[in-house]
Amino acid sequence: MSSPLQIPGWRHLYSGKVRDLYASEDPGDTRILVVASDRVSAFDFVLSPGVPHKGELLTTLSMWWFDQLSDVPNHIAEGEIPDAVAGHSMLAMALEMLPIECVVRGYLTGSGWLEYVASGTVCGIPLPAGLRNGDRLPEPLFTPAYKAPMGEHDENITFERAVELVGAERAAELRDVSLAVYGRAAEIAEQKGLILADTKFEFGVDADGTLRLADEVLTSDSSRYWDAEIWRTAATPEERMASFDKQIVRDWLAANWDKQGAPPALPDDIVAQTADRYRELITRLRG
Repeated sequence: MSSPLQIPGWRHLYSGKVRDLYASEDPGDTRILVVASDRVSAFDFVLSPGVPHKGELLTTLSMWWFDQLSDVPNHIAEGEIPDAVAGHSMLAMALEMLPIECVVRGYLTGSGWLEYVASGTVCGIPLPAGLRNGDRLPEPLFTPAYKAPMGEHDENITFERAVELVGAERAAELRDVSLAVYGRAAEIAEQKGLILADTKFEFGVDADGTLRLADEVLTSDSSRYWDAEIWRTAATPEERMASFDKQIVRDWLAANWDKQGAPPALPDDIVAQTADRYRELITRLRG
């Protein structure tokens, strides 16, 4: 991973897989500068090379969704973005981040499909028999995960475990807000000819105890989007679920890496295809 940028007036705090966080050097300014990089991750590894303009594309999409969901409290703060990171960063309130990823699944796919094949459940929740890969679920499911420390794998957890981590009232609030935001976002996506198959949200609590939607929201890195018409008419599950995200990267790695040691460098055509899908999604959503 490359060294963080030196940004005048800002002190580097932390680097995740794809984002870097900075604190103001002004002791009276509690805002956080969230910088989205062009790094791309899969299977909990940061890959090389990055995807050109990915940070700008994902920041643009997050900010668009925050606007669509403006009545949901979020972490966006007012202020001027430093020139060095303009276009791919946002100013955010300092929050106490909750240790839970709030995953909502509207369709059966990914790890949920593998579990369903094995046991008829998704994250331990029983589902009707006879569902196919990519089918719409009878109702969206809230399937939380524990946010593991850097370098470790996130862990699917039960709702009861979420209650143990954050308390019954907060866990219920996370579930209800996550399902409501997913439902609204899915409706907006549907109007654009898109299916929002699943997504994950992160939340934090401000100094007043208000729950706020934080981090990125409904981006290609945190969500699966499919073309609705293709989903209805495609002959195979693979065609049906062609997604507007880094699935191209995951598929290439799965075919070319045994998950032992460091992952191989991504070919130029895989990087270019991924960037094209990110751009296409933004174009489709924003019109």
